[in-house]
Amino acid sequence: MTYSRQQRDRAVDLYIRYECCAADAIHELGYPSKEALRMWYRERLEEERTGVPSRRGERQRRYSEEQKRTAVDHYLECGRRLSRTMRMLGYPKSKELLMAWIDELAPGRRRLRHGPVPEELKRKAVVAVASGRLKSHEAAAELGVQAAVVREWKRQMLAGSKETHVARERRERPGDGGGARPVVPDAPAVAAGSRDADGLDELDADVERQRREKRELDVEIAIRRGALELLGKEPGADPENLTNREKTILVKQISEAQRVSVKSLLPAVGLAHSTYHYRLNAMRRPDRDAWLLPLVEEAFENSEKRYGYKRVHLELQGMGITVSAKRVMKLMTKHGMVPLFKSAKRYSSYKGELTRAPENLANRDFHADGPNMLWVTDLTEFSIPAGKAYLSPLIDCYDGLPVAWTIGTSPNAELADGMLSGACSTLGEGDRPVIHSDRGCHYRWPEWIRICEEHKLTRSMSAKGCSPDNAAAEGFFGRLKQEFFHKRSFAGVSMDEFIGMLDDYMVWYRDKRIKTEFGMSIMDRRRELGLVA
Repeated sequence: MTYSRQQRDRAVDLYIRYECCAADAIHELGYPSKEALRMWYRERLEEERTGVPSRRGERQRRYSEEQKRTAVDHYLECGRRLSRTMRMLGYPKSKELLMAWIDELAPGRRRLRHGPVPEELKRKAVVAVASGRLKSHEAAAELGVQAAVVREWKRQMLAGSKETHVARERRERPGDGGGARPVVPDAPAVAAGSRDADGLDELDADVERQRREKRELDVEIAIRRGALELLGKEPGADPENLTNREKTILVKQISEAQRVSVKSLLPAVGLAHSTYHYRLNAMRRPDRDAWLLPLVEEAFENSEKRYGYKRVHLELQGMGITVSAKRVMKLMTKHGMVPLFKSAKRYSSYKGELTRAPENLANRDFHADGPNMLWVTDLTEFSIPAGKAYLSPLIDCYDGLPVAWTIGTSPNAELADGMLSGACSTLGEGDRPVIHSDRGCHYRWPEWIRICEEHKLTRSMSAKGCSPDNAAAEGFFGRLKQEFFHKRSFAGVSMDEFIGMLDDYMVWYRDKRIKTEFGMSIMDRRRELGLVA
């Protein structure tokens, strides 16, 4: 099966949202296979790396430029007949395409009819269109006129046929005319009338066919509109991938609005008769998640829309509520409870080497057996309408605890030194952590080095311009900005107010934010282990 670019993008976005869990994404969408989904994901990563979009699914050009030129030359040299060229060459399959080639390669040389079209040719064209043998644009191409002209002929003849039909009924109605003698036409007139009657019958049949097609088209349009409304018209919404419940709602709405039988709508949406009635009865039953929804919404709102379904599930477990994580995920997805995430962008702040840097002691191993053994630090920027703010945190790699942090409006050495002094004040007797950072200049100032030497800290630095060497700090910044900063408006917020909001988030992150690895907050975990009072 071939999937559109929109379908592939929707599947990959859902795959990323569900933490690269292919089973959850496929269960919600109903497509594709795990192998296909992972292949699309790899293509997405390659597109982001190279900046070159994937050409998967693109159709190859059916006709070459040489074939187009050959067809146009044959048309010009062999009497300028569209049907002759198509019959002799075997391509293209439509006269409209050939006319487009002629207008492109030989403008003004396509034969057009000049002068009035004989009535007999008009009638033949209308009858051919009315019977369904030709479409209006095909009949127009045969006569060298526009398709709108053929449709106008048809409209006029249909109007005339109705008037003639009414007149004929009046002539045939008994008792009219006070017993006037009927006029007996001669034989040629009868033959002509017979031919006219046949044409009128064909036109009447065409009217009925058009009405039927209009009803079918109205139903199809209603299905497409209803599907988009059910999906909320979100990016990537695909009416072809409705659930059985959504299809049932759609059929019920259209049946009531369009006065169409349910039986005729079920094949159009791809729903079995038994499934429709099963889902209809199920919707009439009380919602089994009615009691759970307010609790999920409360947990999601209390996190300020930062938690995904896994952390909401742990929050409910902490409240003594036993439900499956998948049930929570479906409920959050159904009601649009999605954390505000932003895709990562490549950025490097490296501007050159200043002095000799210490050795990289962490070596990308950011695991520690106990508190105050390995610290990581870095500095990040927040740009809001009121200006720019900078955060300098220090993270303990034992459990990710923010030991200390400072916030300011300038990324200077004072910001970093103040943070380090605050962190050192929490050290116990005999604590000698390794402090790892990037090669920023504020980590090379004499005051920073003095504080490290005073508290017997071992300095460690990443390789130049290599952010993965400080992945623990970068990961913390990613979580922070996803949960606190990205896709949130800070218009009208002063710099002091923003600094207060950021400080509140850091306190919440340290004391209350649930860490999925522990099933509780970092501070609660330390209290459980007896590391803090």
